[in-house]
Amino acid sequence: MIKIKDLVVAYGGIEALKGISLEVPSGKIVTLVGANGAGKSTTLKAVVGLVKPKSGAIEYEGKDLTKISTESMVRNGIALVPEGRKVFEDLTVLENLKIGAYSRKDRKGIEDDLEKVYSLFPRLKERTWQLSGTLSGGEQQMLAIGRALMSRPKLIMMDEPSLGLAPIIVKGLFEIIKKINKDGMTVLLIEQNANAALKIADIGYIMETGRITLSGTGKELLNNDEIKKAYLGETAAK
Repeated sequence: MIKIKDLVVAYGGIEALKGISLEVPSGKIVTLVGANGAGKSTTLKAVVGLVKPKSGAIEYEGKDLTKISTESMVRNGIALVPEGRKVFEDLTVLENLKIGAYSRKDRKGIEDDLEKVYSLFPRLKERTWQLSGTLSGGEQQMLAIGRALMSRPKLIMMDEPSLGLAPIIVKGLFEIIKKINKDGMTVLLIEQNANAALKIADIGYIMETGRITLSGTGKELLNNDEIKKAYLGETAAK
């Protein structure tokens, strides 16, 4: 679905991405794992056009993504859940969700998808008329995911969905991500939480200082001694 080849991104004279290559096959959960500053979010920003690559290629279903506008990406079935949630705090839960469907004209389909989001996140239904800025961090993350789903994407990209959330909330969110994927959606997951991300990933990539240093199935990487030592700490020894 997405193919990134030899991608280089530079800020000034400093290369944040140093020729990375990766693939996101249709129907899979793919995770890009690494410490803060490794280049994960820069990769995502390059995919969605927020930064311009110095060189390399980004393709989505055969199209050159570097030549497609953000609005065109939505029409082509790509949705983003940004880092930090980025909900519209002065709007209600319902208004935020409807903004996710702004490019659609099928009113009945929008209402059906709204009910699907509410079935995934019952707490959002309970807070339909609540201002989004008054939600907890976990509820805002649910809303950000729900808003992305309202565009009815084929590919959903999530940037650090576990950031700042309690472990029990993270566990529930990752179960939802698995369910979304099981329902047919491709997922690209950017995460520092290697343990949670690799447990649900079909394919994982490990990123360090702008380079892909390891790749494999999620299970292979979870069992890799280097990954256990660098990212999983004491958890890996249990």
